[in-house]
Amino acid sequence: MGQNRVEKLIEELVLPIVEKEDFELVDVEYKKEGPHRYLRVFIDKTGGITLDDCQNVSMALSDKLDELDPIEENYFLEVSSPGLDRPLKKDSDFDKFKGEAVEVKLYEPLMGQKVIEGELVGLVDDKIQLNVKGAGVIEIPRDKAAMTRLAIKF
Repeated sequence: MGQNRVEKLIEELVLPIVEKEDFELVDVEYKKEGPHRYLRVFIDKTGGITLDDCQNVSMALSDKLDELDPIEENYFLEVSSPGLDRPLKKDSDFDKFKGEAVEVKLYEPLMGQKVIEGELVGLVDDKIQLNVKGAGVIEIPRDKAAMTRLAIKF
């Protein structure tokens, strides 16, 4: 089963579990790293996710996966918080994090850079709008962005 099909299937399986707990499903990843495969589920909630939250979702999802056995290969299941540098993937993420510092990694350079940081203005007509220091508000077509995530400021 292909990576995208596995991720979509797992999203369908885990969404009712996550919603029952009033959590947000941030992302699902199914990746091969070295000789191993990893199924990663990222969850969040207001106030942050605890280790117990991750364990409860992991156990419920693991039971569901054992029952259905939809993935042929061996893999490690990981359930965690998306972290401080959480990716912005859904349209609603771009509304939720307006005004926050974000980092956009691009497939090709824009303004001579492959990574652009700025304050998120929003997502309009499938373009990421950023207020970039020294450049003002710029628009980046979403399909030109490899990854958009919250920037960590120390």
